[in-house]
Amino acid sequence: MAESEIAVVRIAPETSFKIKAYDALKDAILKMDIYAKPDPVMLDERALSERLGVSRTPIREAVAMLEQDGFVRIVPRRGILVVKKSRTEIVDMIRAWAALESMAARLITSVAKTADISALRDVFKDFSADRRPQDHIEDYSRANVAFHQALLSLSQSPVLVAMTNDILLHVRGYRQLTIGRADRIAVSLPEHLAIIDALERRDTERAERLARDHTLGLAAYVETYGHQLA
Repeated sequence: MAESEIAVVRIAPETSFKIKAYDALKDAILKMDIYAKPDPVMLDERALSERLGVSRTPIREAVAMLEQDGFVRIVPRRGILVVKKSRTEIVDMIRAWAALESMAARLITSVAKTADISALRDVFKDFSADRRPQDHIEDYSRANVAFHQALLSLSQSPVLVAMTNDILLHVRGYRQLTIGRADRIAVSLPEHLAIIDALERRDTERAERLARDHTLGLAAYVETYGHQLA
């Protein structure tokens, strides 16, 4: 039998640089807190080229890919704008996150190791009646985000993780923006601990419901008070 042939095109080095630049820029953007201030978040092509140590051509190509993905927008004569979402869009994203996270909770009750579930308590080990979250908002904000990302990871579902990656930037940003509000932070830790308790008990229905309702609470808060947060 004749050997099968496949038509492939040799990959140019520039293509590799483009993908590497895209991955590096996307990772950097996802780690940014773009909602911390109302000012536009702008990126400079020349500075990015220097920081990444590549020519401006792969930077332009990577930025074009990021623009297609909805992460940035090229503004003539101004530069590269990191896209912020409207309040309506944010609420929609948070609701989608609630659906995905509740499924993650359901999966955790059947696939995660007990030790790994209990380790979720370590995320909040620095907080107690003597060290209240509302007195250490920045530390608690980081713990809050870490907890929600850990839930997705414990689901052992690469698809769930991938589906949340593109909205992580915006949902995380609004979690950080709202967690300092007294009426949000007061209920946050008890709700987190209740979710962990349900997971430890392998109470699938309760864990799924608590995870969903907790995040839907954020959606409702943003929908009501989002205009005061921007």
